[in-house]
Amino acid sequence: MLASVLLVVAVGCIAVGLRGHQVSLALPHRPEHPASPLAAASTTAPAPLRVVARSTPVTLSIPAIGVAVAVSELGLNPDGTVQVPTDFQVPGWYRLGPSPGQVGSAVILGHVDSYQGPAVFFNLRSLTAGDPVDVTLADGVIVHFVVTSVAMYPKDQFPAQQVYGSHGNSQLQLVTCGGTFDSQTGHYLSNIVVYSSFVTTTPATAQAHL
Repeated sequence: MLASVLLVVAVGCIAVGLRGHQVSLALPHRPEHPASPLAAASTTAPAPLRVVARSTPVTLSIPAIGVAVAVSELGLNPDGTVQVPTDFQVPGWYRLGPSPGQVGSAVILGHVDSYQGPAVFFNLRSLTAGDPVDVTLADGVIVHFVVTSVAMYPKDQFPAQQVYGSHGNSQLQLVTCGGTFDSQTGHYLSNIVVYSSFVTTTPATAQAHL
């Protein structure tokens, strides 16, 4: 029997000092595990989407904010929250969800800052609709996305299903902390989510001939 359980979002961030004030690192989430594309499909659904084969993302490029970095892999902590990247300058892909280009929501999380200064997703909040986001996969395919919207949510209202769930197409969500910093708790009060949608791919064979 296929069961779908909505898990509560864990919204804590770790605070450290930076230039005389506290800042916060990227958050762990407790996501809802996306349903399989077959389970989500209905008998009246349109023709199947042309999707990319599952492959581990190895690099992430966001030209608008000068990001061109390797991507790590993230699983779950014992309490069900998503692991946090160990390197402040390297974002992590939630490997228990779809890989970028598959049907569903691929999710990449990154730190916003640390005691050393801005981290990889420090400028994530400045992205706007239309900005390109490219992910290179281990099989050589480059998956091209375009930003559709940027949202900020209070941590106690984080939309786990919207961010992690499958919506019948291929999406990539980028997540970090943001909003007002609460010096009493050492946490940011909100999360920034950049939503992006699949555009096209550059095949690995095409790369080989460049």
